[in-house]
Amino acid sequence: MTIVLTPYWSAADGVQKLKLEAQPNPPPAQGLLPPAFSQAVHFQRTLLQLRSKTSDIEKNIFLSQLKDADVNTFYKLCVANMSEITPLIYTPTVGDACLQYSSNFRRPEGLFISIKDKGRIGIILRNWPRLDEARISVVTDGSRILGLGDLGVNGMPIAIGKLSLYVAGAGVRPSSTLPITLDLGTNNQAFLEDPLYLGLRQKRASEAEYDEFMEEFMTEMSHAFPKLLVQFEDFSTDHAFAFLSRFRNRFPLFNDDIQGTGAVVLAGLLSAARLSPLQARDHRILFYGAGSAGVGVATQLLSFFTINGLSEEEARNHIWLVDSRGLIYTGRENVADYKQPFARKDYAGPPMIDLLEIIRYVKPTALMGLSTIKSAFTETVIRRMASQTPRPIIFPLSNPVQLSECTFSEALRASGGSVLFASGSPFPKENFGGRMWEPGQGNNMYIFPGLGLGSILCRASSVTDGMVEAAAIGLADSLSWDERALELIYPRIERIREISAHIAVRVIRTAQSADVDGSTGLRQLTDEQLLEFVQKKMWSP
Repeated sequence: MTIVLTPYWSAADGVQKLKLEAQPNPPPAQGLLPPAFSQAVHFQRTLLQLRSKTSDIEKNIFLSQLKDADVNTFYKLCVANMSEITPLIYTPTVGDACLQYSSNFRRPEGLFISIKDKGRIGIILRNWPRLDEARISVVTDGSRILGLGDLGVNGMPIAIGKLSLYVAGAGVRPSSTLPITLDLGTNNQAFLEDPLYLGLRQKRASEAEYDEFMEEFMTEMSHAFPKLLVQFEDFSTDHAFAFLSRFRNRFPLFNDDIQGTGAVVLAGLLSAARLSPLQARDHRILFYGAGSAGVGVATQLLSFFTINGLSEEEARNHIWLVDSRGLIYTGRENVADYKQPFARKDYAGPPMIDLLEIIRYVKPTALMGLSTIKSAFTETVIRRMASQTPRPIIFPLSNPVQLSECTFSEALRASGGSVLFASGSPFPKENFGGRMWEPGQGNNMYIFPGLGLGSILCRASSVTDGMVEAAAIGLADSLSWDERALELIYPRIERIREISAHIAVRVIRTAQSADVDGSTGLRQLTDEQLLEFVQKKMWSP
C-alpha cells in the first residue's frame, strides 16, 4: 500500500498541515479477475449472498468475514441497507454472536488484555498495529453483556459491533477503531467448563485486583493513545458506575450503558411528550429495573424536567424506581448506594413489590422497562396505564428481543392504540384499527456515533453531562416533519449519518461552552461552517 503526504488546512488550529494518507490498493492486474467483473454487480451479488443465509447468526458470520475480506464493500452494504444490516451486526443478533463466540471463532479482531498482563499492559497496547491512527475504542470486560449476564471474553463481539456502527453511522474511519476486551476471568461456570472457551479459566478477579488493573489500564491507554476516546461497554452495574465516576474527569470517556442509554431515552421521552396532551411538569415516570442502565436513564431524565423549568430536586420527585425487591424508598433495607438518590422519601409503608400495585399507587404517565424480564408488562399492566393517562408512554427497553418487557403488538392492542411506544429491540410494524403503526426503537446507535464523532473532532478532554444532554436534544430535534406527522418517536435509521452530523455539531458547541475542547479553532466557525467541517470529516466507503 502506498502512503502519500497530503497538505490540508486545519480549521481547528488555523494552519496548513500535512497528513499521511494510505492510498487504495490498485486494481488487480489483468487476468486476476473474471473479464466481466463489475463492482456494482458485485455489490448486488454480495447482498444476495447475505440474504440467502437462513438464520441471523449465519448472516452475522457472513458479514464478519466480509468485513475482514473487503472492508469497503462491507460498509457500503451497511450504509445502503442500514435498517436491514444494523440488527445483524448489533442487537439483537450480537447476543447470539457473543454466546457462540468461542465456538464460531475464526480469526482475532481487536485487543485482548487479561489480568495476567498486569504490570505490562502498556507493552500489550503498543502491539496494536495502527497505534497512531486509533481515535475511538470500545472497551468491555464481558461481565454484563446485554441481558445475558457474565460472558467473559465472549463479549468481544459487543465491542466489534459497536465500532462498526461508529463507522457506518458517523463516518469514523475503520482504521481508527479499536475494540478491546478485558479478561479478568468469568463466573460463568458453563464457559469455564467449555473446552472451546477462549478466555482465562478462572473466577473473576477480586475488587482490589480489579481496581489496580483498571488504574493501570486507563493510565497506559492515555500514554499509548493520547488522542483516543474510550467508551465503556457492558461492565457489571457496580463497576460501571464506579469506573465512570473514577475516570470520567481524568480521561475522555463515557459509558454507553449509563449515558448513551439515558440520552436516547431522553430523546424518545421529549418526542413522546410532544404527542401527549400533558404538560412536562405533569409527567410521572416509573422505572421497572434499577441496574446501571435504569439508574443511568433515570439520572438523564432529570433533564426532561429541568429543561422545562423544574429544579433538580423537583425533577427527582417525578421519578420512581422499582428493582427486584420492589419500590425503592428510604425506609427499605439493602438499597445500593447508586440507587439512593432516587429512593422515595414520601413512602413509609410496607415493601411494595407487585408492579400493578405500584402503578396504582404512583399513577405514572410513563413506564420504562429495564428489567430484562420478558413479558413483565402484562395486558393488565398496559390497560391500567391506558386507563390513567390519555397517551401512556411505554418503553420496554430491555435487550435482546427475547427479554423485552412487552412487544409492540401487545402494547398497541392492550392500550387500544393510545400508546406512545419505543423499545430497545426492533419490532415489526403492526396493522391495527385500519392503519399501519410503526414502532420506535430506542437504539443507542442514534446517540453514541454522533456523540463520539463530536468528541473526537473537538478533541474533548472529557465527555460532560452537558454534551450527553446536547446529543439527546439534537436527536429529538432531528425528526422530520413527515416523521412527526406519523407520530414517530425516533427518526428513521436510514438517516443516521445526517443525524449523527447534527448531533456532533451540538456536542462540539457544548464542549466549547464547557471549555473542554482541545480544537479551539473550531470556535471561530459558524454553525453552518461547523456542520460542513463535520460532514467533510466523515469517512465514506
